[in-house]
Amino acid sequence: MRLSFAPAKLSLSLLFLIAAPLVLQGCSEAPKQQEQMHPAAVATMTIKTEDAPFTIELPATLSGSKEVEVRARVAGILESRNFEEGQRVEQGQSLFTIDLEPYQLAVDRAQAALDGAKASLVQTERDVKRLGKLRAEKSVSQRDYDNASSANDIAKTNLAAAKVALKEAQLNLEYAQVKAPVAGVMGREFVSEGTFVSGPDVLLTQMTQFDPIRIRFGLSEREQLQMRQDVKNGSLTLPEQGHWRTQIKLQDGSLYAKTGEVNFSDVRINPNTGTSEFQAVIPNPDFQLRPGQFVRIELTGAVRKNAIIVPQRAVLDNGTGKFVYVVSKNEQGMDVALPAPVEVGEWIKKPNNQQFQNFWLIRSGLKEGDQVIVDGMARIFFPGMPVNVGKPAANSSHAE
Repeated sequence: MRLSFAPAKLSLSLLFLIAAPLVLQGCSEAPKQQEQMHPAAVATMTIKTEDAPFTIELPATLSGSKEVEVRARVAGILESRNFEEGQRVEQGQSLFTIDLEPYQLAVDRAQAALDGAKASLVQTERDVKRLGKLRAEKSVSQRDYDNASSANDIAKTNLAAAKVALKEAQLNLEYAQVKAPVAGVMGREFVSEGTFVSGPDVLLTQMTQFDPIRIRFGLSEREQLQMRQDVKNGSLTLPEQGHWRTQIKLQDGSLYAKTGEVNFSDVRINPNTGTSEFQAVIPNPDFQLRPGQFVRIELTGAVRKNAIIVPQRAVLDNGTGKFVYVVSKNEQGMDVALPAPVEVGEWIKKPNNQQFQNFWLIRSGLKEGDQVIVDGMARIFFPGMPVNVGKPAANSSHAE
């Protein structure tokens, strides 16, 4: 029995012939539908050049402003330790006490010698005065008078030496009370009470000065070269003598209340990291910051001259580069959105309504007078799409 499929084939052919005009008609109407799309509602800003703050944000490490080794200046038995390990101490506070008795005796001895030198001086001065009168009457020889004068000079010298000896004895007595050279936090002790300390060669303890605290960070050679080029062409002004204002950003994103400034920059480049070291100091009166802490810092004080900046949200990325949408007129005189490739620099923070807003620095791709779309980009489905410029963009600079 033969089966015939000719009717089915005929039916499919007829269906194709009937549907094809409908498909062609739909394709021809697609451009018309696009032309009939409602313009996308957007907000824009008009580009104007302005001076803008230039900020650098970098990772940094904190360290004490002074790392001090505490040593005794005199020898003796260590009688007491006058601090607790980890304790905060003030400058001049007693840390250790060495046996004071020998040094007190030395002071008493020097004081007695000084008193004797004063008495000898008084005696020789009387002799010179008395023999001077007798010499005028020619009752004594010139030799006797000269001997008295020499004895008076020697007495003056002995008095001066006695004063120095007393000062030295008093200084040694003071050194027997080992005191904190700076205010800071104590480390652990290395020598216990009852130990004989031979002098400065023995390390008693260490301490760290926390106020102010030092911030150390590296700045790459590439960034420094770029800044020097910008300074040369007049587009950037740096802080005077490199004293950048410095603020610390803590791990939770909050800013430390105190600010400081950069006080040192190394001219050498570290070959391992390609950076040069910088240092800033910042007040730390409450000891909230600790050595070894990792933070981020913001360096401010530089100014971008005649810069073009746009809100960060206005800059898009298509995978091959960054661009913005600008409003232009098409052949029919309608406002349309066209992409404009841009070269961006760093982020710039500017205050806005008691808050800070991020902007991109635009190095190239835009000029004064360009109308950049900053809101409503999600409604732009293809380049050249008609747009309806509405209200000024919120939180943008020079918006229209």
